[in-house]
Amino acid sequence: MAKRGGFPGGAMPGNMSNLMKQAQRMQRQMEEGQKELETKEFTATAGGGAVEVTVSGKKEIVRVKLSEEVVDPDDIEMLQDLIVAATNEALRQAEEASAAMMGSFTGGLGGFPF
Repeated sequence: MAKRGGFPGGAMPGNMSNLMKQAQRMQRQMEEGQKELETKEFTATAGGGAVEVTVSGKKEIVRVKLSEEVVDPDDIEMLQDLIVAATNEALRQAEEASAAMMGSFTGGLGGFPF
């Protein structure tokens, strides 16, 4: 009499084994892609280039460059707004690159419910 559930002899069927190997390969590729992304830098400007902010793929600010003409002690608020705008744009670029990298790995998984 056949057992209910499980696989004969306790072995996984070939398709499941192949699926597990593919998942492990994809995980390694994703880890490599993430490491590569973390080495990249993304730069954005605001105020016609008066403020330039560079962030890493780790989404950390690496560098801020300010033009002399934007440093006005009477208008600190404008400078703050420009720094925020440039920083947010650079972070958006980093996020887009991350999403594109992840999409390249998960694009073929559209039929799965997760």
